[in-house]
Amino acid sequence: MRTKTCVHPDGHFRCGIHQPAYSVTNLRENDFPEELGQTEKEPVTNSINFPQGTVIENKADHIYEITNPFFFRGTTFINSAWADRTAQDPGQIKLALPEKTSLRKNTASQLTQKKYEKLLSSLPSSLLLALATTSTDPEELTFLARLSADFIYQNNEPQGLKYGDGNKPEINNHDLYEALANNPHLPDTYKNTMVLRPGVQGGSEIVGEWQQTKSHIFEYLRRNSYIPWGHYAANMAHDSVRYRIKDLSPDDMAGLRHLYYQRTYLRLAEELEPEQVTAKQSMSPAQLEELRRKIIHKIKQGWQPSFNSTLWGWNFGFDFAPSGYRLHASHQQIHQQFAMLPAKMPGLADSSEMINTYGCGDLIGDCAEIYQQQTSSNLFSDYLQCIRSNQRFDGRNDRESSLIIHEDDKTILMVPKAQTSQWEIQLFCKGKVGNIVEADPDTRKAIDHGLYLGQQILAGLGAKMVTSIEYSKRLDNINSDQPLIYALLPRLPWSPGAFSEAQLRWIIGHYPEDFASRCRQLKTDQAQAKPCRKTSELNPA
Repeated sequence: MRTKTCVHPDGHFRCGIHQPAYSVTNLRENDFPEELGQTEKEPVTNSINFPQGTVIENKADHIYEITNPFFFRGTTFINSAWADRTAQDPGQIKLALPEKTSLRKNTASQLTQKKYEKLLSSLPSSLLLALATTSTDPEELTFLARLSADFIYQNNEPQGLKYGDGNKPEINNHDLYEALANNPHLPDTYKNTMVLRPGVQGGSEIVGEWQQTKSHIFEYLRRNSYIPWGHYAANMAHDSVRYRIKDLSPDDMAGLRHLYYQRTYLRLAEELEPEQVTAKQSMSPAQLEELRRKIIHKIKQGWQPSFNSTLWGWNFGFDFAPSGYRLHASHQQIHQQFAMLPAKMPGLADSSEMINTYGCGDLIGDCAEIYQQQTSSNLFSDYLQCIRSNQRFDGRNDRESSLIIHEDDKTILMVPKAQTSQWEIQLFCKGKVGNIVEADPDTRKAIDHGLYLGQQILAGLGAKMVTSIEYSKRLDNINSDQPLIYALLPRLPWSPGAFSEAQLRWIIGHYPEDFASRCRQLKTDQAQAKPCRKTSELNPA
């Protein structure tokens, strides 16, 4: 097969431009004139909608088309008219802060407390959901919580849930309960009782822990997972409530990632040297690195682990439409998920047939292989050169052209030339680091900081929902120079995904260079002043 990519061996991005000019034969037989309304001076009609004769378009908006560097991610289209407006003031790239909402306060002059509570109790579920997701009034949310489930109270504070048959909590309205539990303005006592206390969400075992002075994280095992062979979830604990990115500390991020590194290295060690693994003992960073070095040494000697690929993802943010559509993650409290994938699986019809499993990082490797075959050049070195020599779509030399947000010795945080989300940013590892087993302590620290910085920047723009994924190469693919890549993909109110996105056609309303400039502005003092401490200074529980 031939691959399409915007990367060119000459070190410059290849992109195209559509300059539409066309005519349309008018086949309409009838006119349907209507008055639409009036200005102060004259009526407004729909006459423009019923032209006479052929319709001529001499100069429609120019559209830039750029194929993603990795062909499986589709193609990006940038409307020049939208992007030109944004380029005049990149500061307009942001979401407005949500307004404060309280039905209780808005009706206080008309309704007594009893009538207000009676009103809430009589609202249909759709309106209750709207209030549960948007209210910023803790008192109002507390009353709604009491409608959603039956609580046990002591001194008017919730101590637990009432349980019925089969030890199941007595929840009266599951959608309302879930929406409330994910509202940051709900008092922490209710958050804790409803979703944060260990065990309240089910019987998933806690198999790991990270604890610092102000940071506490549990690692849950999800046995019967949608990911074959189970997965793990690193959840902020009940005594470290983190519903907003600005509440997330660098130490929190280090802990979330430490549990991912630890579980991955441990699972490989259990296959490699099971007798050396000690149960019920967390690893220090020094022990973690010692274990990693043993694993990478064995892999370089030819060892092929049966589970040879990592999976890592992070759904941040939650929303629930009044219609009942869940709009993002399973829970607002910050958590990350990870797993390992087997190299092969038996065929269903013939169990002796071994079939390669799927890992999204494999698709990056496929792109590189095909690119090498067709150009006799290296995709990743060419891509890096394209990034460094980038030029703007609009050809303006008086505006910023860099795609790079942040760079250190180990990583690059950047805006892709062909974004697949309105505000997508990516983190690239430099050098021969294609997965976390190849990442030494300094690289892991740089990755953690890059992810933290990226999330803080997106939150500073107003992003409320961000999906982050890891593209990693197979652990035993030691000869490949495929880099470890993380994609941070915000979901925006005006861009929920529809038929264009289903075709991998990504519609963007700004130039990537202007978005990168805006992101650089948002490398806030807080994000820069709080780098992750040295790995040697951090200790798990």
